[in-house]
Amino acid sequence: MLGSDQMLSHFLERTYEHKPHRISVKRPIGVGFGYSTIAYIPEQQGSWALPLLHERISSSETAISKMSQQLRKVCFELEVRPILVVDSQYGCASFIQQTADIPCDKLMRLSSNRCFWGEPMAHSGRGRPRKHGDKFKLNDRQTWHLEDEIEFVEHPRLGLLHIEAWHKLHFRQAADQKLSLIRVEQLDSPKSKPLWLAWYGEQMPTLIEVVRLYLRRFTIEHWYRFAKQRLHALFAKLRY
Repeated sequence: MLGSDQMLSHFLERTYEHKPHRISVKRPIGVGFGYSTIAYIPEQQGSWALPLLHERISSSETAISKMSQQLRKVCFELEVRPILVVDSQYGCASFIQQTADIPCDKLMRLSSNRCFWGEPMAHSGRGRPRKHGDKFKLNDRQTWHLEDEIEFVEHPRLGLLHIEAWHKLHFRQAADQKLSLIRVEQLDSPKSKPLWLAWYGEQMPTLIEVVRLYLRRFTIEHWYRFAKQRLHALFAKLRY
């Protein structure tokens, strides 16, 4: 039997979690248990994903710290260099810094309010060398410089895509970790918002391949649906 202190500690393990649908207080958050999942997507098509790690995020952890721990465990067991595809929650300097030494490439979705910096000018010999160049703000076109790559591609499902890429940019808090920015715009759907992605790792694939890789991320949602509908993983089953 748990003592009062243990029961209180267990109760406090619950955290505020984002809810994809409106709840009673009309805010997209709720009190519950958060989980972090790494899944292997073996096929170029189809909806099957193989979960490798599915662990609860305790109140002393963050989603980023938990994902970093899981990624470290998984990558050092693999024989080939994997590509990690994550949502905008992980598209930040903290995640880049915590996983910089892990042997994997990362493709991250970015929030449209993120800012990046380019390469600094050559050192003049006076004062401390600069770490940052010009500012690149995703939602401010005036700060964009000329793209390094540009491509128009007809996608069978998304229609005509306008894809642009800028290389050798970085987060302000992670100046040593260079990455590439990719902007994807659906020209046949003018009301859709552009998709911003970041590539960090070794040689980046072609622009259309980067888009295809990111779209494969949604396969994990099918596994979550299977777990909830078929395995009844709707509520935490805790041991006392």
